[in-house]
Amino acid sequence: PQRIYYLSLEFYMGRTLQNTMVNLGLQNACDEAIYQLGLDLEELEEIEEDAGLGNGGLGRLAACFLDSMATLGLAAYGYGIRYEFGIFNQKIVDGWQVEEADDWLRYGNPWEKARPEYMLPVHFYGRVDHTPEGVKWVDTQVVLAMPYDTPVPGYKNNTVNTMRLWSAKAPNDFNLQEFNVGDYIEAVLDRNLAENISRVLYPNDNFFEGKELRLKQEYFVVAATLQDIIRRFKSSKFGCRDPVRTCFETFPDKVAIQLNDTHPALSIPELMRILVDVEKVDWDKAWEITKRTCAYTNHTVLPEALERWPVSMFEKLLPRHLEIIYALNQMHLDRVAALYPGDVDRLRRMSVIEEGDCKRINMAHLCVIGSHAVNGVARIHSDIVKNSVFKDFYELEPEKFQNKTNGITPRRWLLLCNPGLADVIAEKIGEGFITDLSQLKKLLDFVNNETFIRDVAKVKQENKLKFAAYLEEQYKVKINPSSMFDVQVKRIHEYKRQLLNCLHAITLYNRIRSDPSKSFVPRTIMIGGKAAPGYHMAKMIIKLITSIGEVVNNDPYVGDRLKVIFLENYRVSLAEKVIPAADLSQQISTAGTEASGTGNMKFMVNGALTIGTMDGANVEMAEEAGEENLFIFGLRVEDVEALDRQGYNAREYYERLPELRQAVDQISSGFFSPRDPGCFRDVVNMLMNHDRFKVFADYEAYIQCQGQVDQLFMDPREWTKKVIQNIACSGKFSSDRTIVEYAREIWGVEPSATKIPPPNLPRD
Repeated sequence: PQRIYYLSLEFYMGRTLQNTMVNLGLQNACDEAIYQLGLDLEELEEIEEDAGLGNGGLGRLAACFLDSMATLGLAAYGYGIRYEFGIFNQKIVDGWQVEEADDWLRYGNPWEKARPEYMLPVHFYGRVDHTPEGVKWVDTQVVLAMPYDTPVPGYKNNTVNTMRLWSAKAPNDFNLQEFNVGDYIEAVLDRNLAENISRVLYPNDNFFEGKELRLKQEYFVVAATLQDIIRRFKSSKFGCRDPVRTCFETFPDKVAIQLNDTHPALSIPELMRILVDVEKVDWDKAWEITKRTCAYTNHTVLPEALERWPVSMFEKLLPRHLEIIYALNQMHLDRVAALYPGDVDRLRRMSVIEEGDCKRINMAHLCVIGSHAVNGVARIHSDIVKNSVFKDFYELEPEKFQNKTNGITPRRWLLLCNPGLADVIAEKIGEGFITDLSQLKKLLDFVNNETFIRDVAKVKQENKLKFAAYLEEQYKVKINPSSMFDVQVKRIHEYKRQLLNCLHAITLYNRIRSDPSKSFVPRTIMIGGKAAPGYHMAKMIIKLITSIGEVVNNDPYVGDRLKVIFLENYRVSLAEKVIPAADLSQQISTAGTEASGTGNMKFMVNGALTIGTMDGANVEMAEEAGEENLFIFGLRVEDVEALDRQGYNAREYYERLPELRQAVDQISSGFFSPRDPGCFRDVVNMLMNHDRFKVFADYEAYIQCQGQVDQLFMDPREWTKKVIQNIACSGKFSSDRTIVEYAREIWGVEPSATKIPPPNLPRD
């Protein structure tokens, strides 16, 4: 079959035990067996460390895709790096984030199997020799890539795929080969330098940090993986049987490489290098093979997230790849110049090489010219990709550009994390929805069914009680389980606008304070997420949230009508607990900034209602469920663009809206930081003078919309009917649907729902 290779620098897998039991259909059997041994399975599950080899959405998407590809019976492999330290553990100390190393392998990892027999060399540095026999990359430093395989089971279909993660190993002659009188001890200690490549995950979400070690990581995973792909291609039964395989014509029919963002973009020049320099394929033929093999998924339109590597760094680290990129760019620009004679500005805009004080390689441009398909991850994002980010490229090759709206695996994100809800659904419509989530549509027949309404509400209440107990046990915080659980969990970033949530919390607090006898809908506002260690504003936002909590949660006038809780160390295993307990899901990024979002989908399928902007997949969620069944507010993309042209003036909103002014004044005066009144001056200064994400512009609509949320929450039956409507319309957001679209429209393969026979039965 055609093999699919999903290349990603991140796989945010979480825990594996329960997922494996669910997919093998063994959960009840194991539960019973463990119980008979006098143990509690849930207690055992809590011992497992999360595999936190990702930052957020992009890494978790890769994990969901692996589950769906296995469940759909695709011959797919996930390839990445086995980081010794994943995303840091977050501690909150005095209201500030403090990072701790995530030593997740401390007690070993039972799910992985080292495969030293497939160890491969990866080359760095050196120089390029142009000889009559061809091009040689010589005098390189070698690092070995040791593969570790983790099984990826499909859902009850007896398919098990592989995730192969590479670990860096120094060769035994490392630093000893130099004709040095040098220090043997020093040389052995220097092995660490090579092995540092797979030491730690870079903790940036939607932000590019041009560090040499990160470029090494990117090339390391690409070089090892491509050798593996080509070894497997050559040893397969198909194609010509030359002792030395030189016919690569069939390569794109047998291999599909999906690039998860630009991080593995070096696959393009590396495949060219192997085909041209090593396998002696003609340049133009090699380029055709490369383009037909690779496809690129874009994950963000934020300019600060786009990878732009200094040419000088490439020159030193990957000299041959730099030559290849120059040649590819020349070929590309010649084509553009022929089609648009005299349009020098277009050539500048479309070049892979950016000229300037520091020449840079634009990895996104490299991906677009080197791929046969480019996709965004939600319809609105794919439109922005075509009409602004890659507008010139879209005009050149419109057929290249596609949309593939993200999805989530219903195995982990419904069956595993919310068995109560899965049960009441299965009671009504059977179990088919687990592998065909569109079947949730059948629940529309039960929107007015009193027993079903009661059952869905009961499951939610049980989940809330369980989560409240967990918070009390773990963090010693007591919350009111009958309050509205208002949740915003995601990485902390200005564009995600946790600050807008803060302003609502302060406004709510001020309203209660100014009329304590009035009746208010009780809320527990929970905000969780990690800030990149070097992202000052994000760390200030966490401090602000914890500071608001200090004041609000200790004010006797407020009582249990309002609580503000910061959820420490948000990660996959915590998401599995909080999402099923949420009533309200906050998806409030500035329109046009969140490419898709996937947390939004998890909340929807788990029976929370969404308050959100028309951004990312929220647009399609509103389309599926009906806009009246979500709480949609705020500027649309067109409005944001209009405001940019006109000029966004924060002070205008500050002057016009008394509740906003009061909240901002409280933050800046030190009301929430009495021991350090100037604590939040940077935050206020940003909001007032250079807020790229227009928090104030959406404040009024947001507060008003939150009022509608309160109104509906006071009518539990109507609320639950909207919940059922949402669940029933969430089927589109299964990663199974997403992967079927990738398979048919990008990879050219048909997924199969057929169960292969189990290993204990003879095969046909």
